[in-house]
Amino acid sequence: MNEQNLTAQLRDIKPLIEIPDSSFYIYWALIGFGIFTGLAVLFFIAKKLWEKRKQNLAKTYLAALKSIDWSDSKKAAYEATHYARLLATDERRRELFSQLEPMLEKYKYKKVVDKVDQDTLNQFNLFVQVADESV
Repeated sequence: MNEQNLTAQLRDIKPLIEIPDSSFYIYWALIGFGIFTGLAVLFFIAKKLWEKRKQNLAKTYLAALKSIDWSDSKKAAYEATHYARLLATDERRRELFSQLEPMLEKYKYKKVVDKVDQDTLNQFNLFVQVADESV
């Protein structure tokens, strides 16, 4: 009877059932999300640093424009053209640069050049003033 009782107890034991386990997928999803989040944060930090660098470069170009020595007309015309072109990023400055550039052209590409005339200096100073306001 003891053996029959034991057999009856064993019939009540159910077989093992499979429990769905998705922890492997959750693990890789969390790693992927972490990598994506890290890359997004790095992207925005790099973008902010790049924008700040552009602003600092604009200030540097403006300082270089302000420190041009006009006693050497040829060198000054090249420097003014170079830095003004770098600063001509918005519509107003591009328009002023397009007016200034032909004035500076007559002091470049020649062996001997005259002293810079007052009209060119006035146009240059106007460009510097507009650039200074917007930088």
